[in-house]
Amino acid sequence: MKVMETLFPHAMKTRGVTVRVAVTFLPEQSDPENGRWFWAYHIRLENEGPQTVQLLTRHWIIMDGRGARNDVRGDGVIGDQPVLKSGQSYDYVSGCPLTTPSGSMRGSFGMIGEDGSAFDAAIPPFQLLGPVGAQ
Repeated sequence: MKVMETLFPHAMKTRGVTVRVAVTFLPEQSDPENGRWFWAYHIRLENEGPQTVQLLTRHWIIMDGRGARNDVRGDGVIGDQPVLKSGQSYDYVSGCPLTTPSGSMRGSFGMIGEDGSAFDAAIPPFQLLGPVGAQ
């Protein structure tokens, strides 16, 4: 298995842009007795295409363990709208709280190429799993 596949087990490629995801449950930021579970996720964008691209927007679809859906849309990621030349990558880490011990996330990044073409780079679906036996 390749190193990237080990570090980032979830990956999808759209028009030369690979979105990789690693997720970690954070017990120190969770409070199950009060209905709060928290995960950190690490996103790595890799531009393997021939042209420069820019991330403009994000759309997350977050599902909790009861099936409740929360759509989150906004400009950029963590206050940034990164530009990636061919061969470059960009990493960021963020977090997701839920009121259930499990859930899932997926979505897309709104991108634009240097030729003006817009496209959505798919974020692969991934599970948010708390510790075994969590209530």
